[in-house]
Amino acid sequence: MTQFADRPDLNLPSLAASDFDVAAYDYELPPERIAQVPCEPRDRARLLIWDGTDLAHRHFTDLPMALRPGDLLVFNDTRVIPARLYGRKRHAQDPQGIPIEVLLLEALSPTRWLALVKPGKRLPLGSEIVFAAGLVAAVVGVDPVTRGRELEFAWPGDHPFEAVLVEQGTMPLPPYISPPADLDPERYQTVYARQPGAVAAPTAGLHFTESLLQALGDRGIDQAFVTLHVGLGTFRPVETADIRQHTMHAEWCEVPAATAAAIAQTRAQGGRIVGVGTTVARTLEAAKGQAFQGKTELMIYPGYTWQVLDGLITNFHLPKSTLLMLVSSFLGPRAAVPC
Repeated sequence: MTQFADRPDLNLPSLAASDFDVAAYDYELPPERIAQVPCEPRDRARLLIWDGTDLAHRHFTDLPMALRPGDLLVFNDTRVIPARLYGRKRHAQDPQGIPIEVLLLEALSPTRWLALVKPGKRLPLGSEIVFAAGLVAAVVGVDPVTRGRELEFAWPGDHPFEAVLVEQGTMPLPPYISPPADLDPERYQTVYARQPGAVAAPTAGLHFTESLLQALGDRGIDQAFVTLHVGLGTFRPVETADIRQHTMHAEWCEVPAATAAAIAQTRAQGGRIVGVGTTVARTLEAAKGQAFQGKTELMIYPGYTWQVLDGLITNFHLPKSTLLMLVSSFLGPRAAVPC
């Protein structure tokens, strides 16, 4: 189920210490309530609409009527790369080696990547991981923030690393999803994905179809794009008791000049700025609605003063996640949304 919410224009109560306690963002999530296969067609997913006062249960195809002509929808056009690799640790006493799983996080150079590896304790500096077709990675650094490894890759031939990933990498699905083996990996890309670089999908956008985008345009709802390459900053769990002590891992993002101009024009004409997903929310708020290119470490939680967004389309989020804290900030820390 997906949610659309208007930001309430309310005099919110002052924050309590409990609003910064990570335990306040915990809830029971039964595994059987997590869908293992996507809805078909995409836009038949259920949609919960909340305007701060009234609640409505709809389907995603109803979104055009939930918005108004003159509103601006802002999408994240990042594209998920096949960032998961499987290899073995090279070991002189064990020709088979230890199985190693690698999740690429961020390109540091054309041949060097920051990555999460399992089992990480078995990969100190100087270790080598051997993959198929002559691909090898050496551990050349350890990142103290992410506890990940800096890997220097080498491979035969002169083709770029992106081509290597296409041949050897797999789609890095979340650990709580086990789809059938024959499911098309493109189903976990948005239909407007253009800029390769994410290691997870901006999931709120997965429910849009080309026909729905056309229907939104026909209703006079404009569309613009930003890019945030989803990485560890988005999905890393909060491990501190006080959420204000959590350190966000930086993620690369861009607000093109055309999108900044569209935001300004929409504002001038009285329209609303509606973000499709928490990654769009963070990008626009980090850039304050202006043209921007760089990294953001912005973490949004109750007490944050919103500057750009008037509406937010988002999926439900995992317990104790920074995404849940962002939505709590948007609605108000003690907003009661009946289901």
